Amino acid sequence: MNAWFSLREAAATLPLAGRDVAVVHPAWHSCGTYRVVLGQIAAYRALGARVSPIAVSDLPGHAPQSAFMWRSFIEATPELSRQERWFGGVPFSSFVHPRFLRDVLWPYLHGDQAIIRAGLAERARLSPALERRRFDLVHCNHFFLMPVARRLARSQAPILLDSHDLQARQFVLMNERMPWLRPHVTYDEMLARELELMREADLLLHLNAEEHDEFRALLPEKTHALLYPSAPEAPLGPGGEDIVLVASNNSANVESVLWFLREVLGRAEGLRVKIVGNIDAGVKAREPALFEAYKSSFVGRVDDPGAVYANARLVLLPTISGHGLSIKAVEAMASGLPLVATRHAFRGMRADVAAFSNVVIADAAEDFARAASAAAARATIPSEAERAGSDTRRFYDANFSLRAYERNLAVLAPPLLGAAI
Repeated sequence: MNAWFSLREAAATLPLAGRDVAVVHPAWHSCGTYRVVLGQIAAYRALGARVSPIAVSDLPGHAPQSAFMWRSFIEATPELSRQERWFGGVPFSSFVHPRFLRDVLWPYLHGDQAIIRAGLAERARLSPALERRRFDLVHCNHFFLMPVARRLARSQAPILLDSHDLQARQFVLMNERMPWLRPHVTYDEMLARELELMREADLLLHLNAEEHDEFRALLPEKTHALLYPSAPEAPLGPGGEDIVLVASNNSANVESVLWFLREVLGRAEGLRVKIVGNIDAGVKAREPALFEAYKSSFVGRVDDPGAVYANARLVLLPTISGHGLSIKAVEAMASGLPLVATRHAFRGMRADVAAFSNVVIADAAEDFARAASAAAARATIPSEAERAGSDTRRFYDANFSLRAYERNLAVLAPPLLGAAI
């Protein structure tokens, strides 16, 4: 009995004990955003909160009652099915409504990625049971889901918004190869919509240092915090012979992998690399012939990314494109393995990564090929102890581990709750 009371007392001392927190996130998986969301959920629960993850789809027909439409997402996200989870999305009927066609779809046909995403979130349906819930705090991921966050907050609960980079820049990258109608939407127009929705949050959280500084300048009237995300803790062994390159299918990663295949791999004599993740689909779509030439190197999506690092001896990060923090770079750092990387792979981190003993920085293709070949030629596989004590693993533990995220979130969230209740 005394032990049971001790457990209750310990739980009651947690900073968010008894609080109800909604975590609103895009219905994405196999990407950096999804791994960030998993870290948020774990941290809030560790701090004592009751957490309701709410996945909001940007695809047609994904209303919450459409179980068939959600099947593939549910199968790809088993971690979220262990406790309460919710869904939101737009029924097919909303896509043919005159106002949607005029106010959302028409600007989107001119390239307005900001308005289509926010417009879908504004029209997303939630289950009646979720609409009736009362939350103490709403944690929103991405500005375009603020319409859903506002509905759940009911003008009472404070909203924390994770910006996940300056999205207008990402939208410009996405638009580069799209056949939009003229006149094309401008960067400034999309940025204005992004900032407008961000102003409605009570606290703006930023995942990397560059983003934090830029948004402070763009929205000086708001309260900002640099909060590195929690990234999965990669296994430290047992190790193996694999040399790995891990990437999900987005435009920046596709550009980087194409550069690696075209400019680096041919110069790195004898280098055999496993390219892991659903990046294979993006490379195949962009450069079918190049994909066929290196098809044997692609592994595709794996269910357990941790196993990739557990059985590796070297990680390559040939990153030449992209904005915001690279979650795959953080995961590679967590593995404690030797890394050969471009400087751009570590964007947004306040650290001199080039000085880390297990990192080699190489920005030119010739230098990257030379460094990768030299690292691959080393026969020794780092031990678990060596990986645990590496500079990158220590940096991960101090900045990107779940414990670090919990510690920082415990400082930021409770003051908002005290002011709101």
